[in-house]
Amino acid sequence: MAIPDYQSLMLPVLSAASQGEIRIGDVVERVADSLALTAEERAQLLPSGRQTLFANRVHWAKTYLNKAGLVEITRRGHFTITDRGKIALQSNPGRIDNGFLTRFEEFRDFVKGARQEDEEAPPVALSSIELRSQTPDEIMREAQREIDASLRRDLLDRVRSAPPEFFERMLVNLLLGMGFGGSVADAGRALGRSGDDGVDGVIDQDALGLDRVYIQAKRYAEGNNVGSGAIRDFFGSLDRHKATKGLFVTTSRFSASAIETAQFLSKRIVLIDGDQLTKLMIRCNIGCRVEETFEIKKIDEDYFE
Repeated sequence: MAIPDYQSLMLPVLSAASQGEIRIGDVVERVADSLALTAEERAQLLPSGRQTLFANRVHWAKTYLNKAGLVEITRRGHFTITDRGKIALQSNPGRIDNGFLTRFEEFRDFVKGARQEDEEAPPVALSSIELRSQTPDEIMREAQREIDASLRRDLLDRVRSAPPEFFERMLVNLLLGMGFGGSVADAGRALGRSGDDGVDGVIDQDALGLDRVYIQAKRYAEGNNVGSGAIRDFFGSLDRHKATKGLFVTTSRFSASAIETAQFLSKRIVLIDGDQLTKLMIRCNIGCRVEETFEIKKIDEDYFE
């Protein structure tokens, strides 16, 4: 089954706290058991890698229940049901969600107050939060994915339209940014040997030059995909250089036969298409820069102990 959204977890979380004080970690496990989540679903991580997706949604369910006065925090990592929460459970609700919570003044004030603190934010209707299935964390990450997707398209258009010399220089900066060895000058000379026996360049894999990676780069327009023949030709070039590792970079895509060919050849050939190329550029800040930084903070439990 798909991992339930945080609103669907509100009733199970409240029920788990109905017997008194409970640790949030125990609630995560208890609710996961009641939903019969698989080991893979329980282990699915957020993009940050610091917390599982399910635990994050349980925490947000608890947070919203707390803002509505249905549960209260007792000590670090623990909470319990309130009298209001007990009354809510006694009414046998089929579901507790944001719509249910809006009946409580504290929750309505919480929703309105969060928007009023931002002077640039437009007025918000309570109905909008009732329909929200994603947690604030997930909304923020989805927005970041959309921004990155737009940035990747812009980067790819710029790389395709740039002169060949710029493409080679960009690859030098990217490979060095990814941790390959050597200096910018050395890497630039190496990658500048275009047309050298089927190899566009070679770069040290480490600072000492103990191993080398041979590179083939194709700055193709969209739709001009790299086929299996180009991969076999590159393999032959690696063989002539007695090389064991190759990197084939293109601004377009690889055909299915090209990907299959690279997988079954005896030498390790890594394929990087236009989409992956721009993802690596963003990761290494090549051709882009940080425009604005947002900090997400949480309670420092140690401070209050």
